[in-house]
Amino acid sequence: MTRKQTILNPGELVILEHESRVLRGNALGDPHVRKLPVWLPPQYSSGRGAKRFPVLYDLVGYTGSGWSHVAWKSFEESLPERAARLLHDQKMGPCILVFPDCFTALGGNQYVNSSAIGRYADYLTRELIPFVDREFRTLADRDHRGCFGKSSGGYGAIVHGMKYAKYWGAIADHSGDAGFDLVYGRDWPNSLNELAKYRKPALREGVYKPKAGLQAGHDDGRARCFLEHIWATSKLTEAEVHCLMILCMAATYDPSPAAPNGFKLPYDLETGERIETRWRKWLEHDPIHMVNQYQKELKSLKGIYIDCGWRDQYHIHYGCRQLSAQLHKAGVNHRYEEFNDTHSGVDYRMDVSLPFLYRALK
Repeated sequence: MTRKQTILNPGELVILEHESRVLRGNALGDPHVRKLPVWLPPQYSSGRGAKRFPVLYDLVGYTGSGWSHVAWKSFEESLPERAARLLHDQKMGPCILVFPDCFTALGGNQYVNSSAIGRYADYLTRELIPFVDREFRTLADRDHRGCFGKSSGGYGAIVHGMKYAKYWGAIADHSGDAGFDLVYGRDWPNSLNELAKYRKPALREGVYKPKAGLQAGHDDGRARCFLEHIWATSKLTEAEVHCLMILCMAATYDPSPAAPNGFKLPYDLETGERIETRWRKWLEHDPIHMVNQYQKELKSLKGIYIDCGWRDQYHIHYGCRQLSAQLHKAGVNHRYEEFNDTHSGVDYRMDVSLPFLYRALK
């Protein structure tokens, strides 16, 4: 835990409003007009008006929003406070931080385009980047622009470094989803049990009949009932949050406009059998399987930072090790570190990644 310091000039947090065209009419009915917090370093207003700055975009984890990183925290630093301290201590130079709000009715997204959730990759790259470059004195090119994040945000960062490298010069991936067999496979049995509570008719003891459509990855209504329950309640259990996350991942990795809810499921809701044709759709989005396809783009980046706690409760450290091994095999220069911690409460690792990104992009 980092003790807060009083910084004489902590910079300035500016709140803009952005109206998105690509999010308008999204399948979940989420707002297309959103507030956008932007942190400006002290040098932005105190220096000469012509000076321009590198830009870092913060991609937060599942159930989060950019707002969660600018809010006040007890005993901990907000991200603007962290950046101000690192700048004050001369561990990094001045840069602009952008905090996109990409929260959705499914609890978040993976910063990619999905017909079932929204075009969040396009939202970041085609809309927010030019919007920020117009509003602020940025160094408006990919060599001075980076993104970073943890968990789903870390996944977003590494995938953007692959698929959208023309927009980003460097990325930092903290505990980003990778190695889907271990990361998501472990959650499906519990999620199936949670969804079973909404089965209609209720399963009676000793009675089971196969249900048509489930082996094709279709919802028989229970997932929809679960979602409607979630959207109507004011308090979610831990099991419900994890089940919602699994459905969010299905909507991300296997969207299908013709399917119930706009996406397909990789497991039979009744038998718990994995549907291999559907699971392969997920694996196409697994970073460890994407490295070879995007070698050129990854090698074009000025910096790649990856880390993970070796006690990560979602087993992401195994996926991160596999990702690092694939990067080494492909000859992609990167920095990979592990540390003695879990998946939770590891924002302090940004004390390493933010200076890394600044040095790569300055």
